[in-house]
Amino acid sequence: MKIAINTSAISFSDDMDFSEFESLGEIKYFGEIPREELFSLCADCNALIVNKVEVDEALLAACPDLKYVGTFATGYNVVDIEACRRRGVTVCNAPDYSTHSVSQHVFALLLNLYGKISEYTASVAAGDWIKSKTFCYFPYPTYELYGKTFGVFGYGNIGKSVAKIAEAFGANVVICTRTPPKNCPYKLVSFEEMLKTCDIISLHCPLTEKSANLIDGKSLSLMKKNAVLINTARGGLVDEGALAAALNEGRIAGACLDTVSVEPMRADNPLYGAKNCLITPHIGWVPKETRQRLLGIVADNLKAYMEGKPINVVT
Repeated sequence: MKIAINTSAISFSDDMDFSEFESLGEIKYFGEIPREELFSLCADCNALIVNKVEVDEALLAACPDLKYVGTFATGYNVVDIEACRRRGVTVCNAPDYSTHSVSQHVFALLLNLYGKISEYTASVAAGDWIKSKTFCYFPYPTYELYGKTFGVFGYGNIGKSVAKIAEAFGANVVICTRTPPKNCPYKLVSFEEMLKTCDIISLHCPLTEKSANLIDGKSLSLMKKNAVLINTARGGLVDEGALAAALNEGRIAGACLDTVSVEPMRADNPLYGAKNCLITPHIGWVPKETRQRLLGIVADNLKAYMEGKPINVVT
């Protein structure tokens, strides 16, 4: 089997071990290359493993021997599923690899916002503590997570993990989800109740036609003035113009974001420079352990397909 693997989708500075693939066939590794070059490179391949590379009708037509597409991701919106189905191409994704790292990142962002960690470490680095006349100084207000009402929107694996961590901090956890879960240890609330009552709202749902711009001007108008919005899911869940206006006008207290609607972030994104808005560049999934786990899942998917027992099949 000839296999093309997009290494730049998962590896930084060659820090990943791809040896699990080496026994599966003839490997062609590629990074960020022009699309025309990709067509040529993959022309005789039987399997293609990508992340942000678009697998559309044109690429499939250029690769007549292609029978398998794997994604270094849970999402597979870059793959034309219908085109693959018509051509008999199996598509497999990688679910649940980033639960621990994304959950960790939720609280890294929130604790930075609540504890003003960036502001205080920058202040100390600037020599302010050395100049201080008292043993401590606190120009930036900080807050406790204990006792806050923490809303989790979406109760999949990441949502469940975030809920447990929030509970461990002493927060009052409530859940809002499309399908009411069985034996949920937390109070289930409607979307409107979550917006009106929560001090913190963390989004953990997929981006669909129904969830696009879930947090819009109307939603934001229902939120408490001290509320913090966290989005480590998909940027398209949020109306960015409406959120920027709410932040800049002080109608909500803050936002912690790891995703935006267009990535890389554009200079004209209204959230760029918005008040009390922490933004990281979609790094919730990038700890080395997380990426090695992802690589293992993707390799297992390909092995299972080659053995005639495909797993994590999208189509």
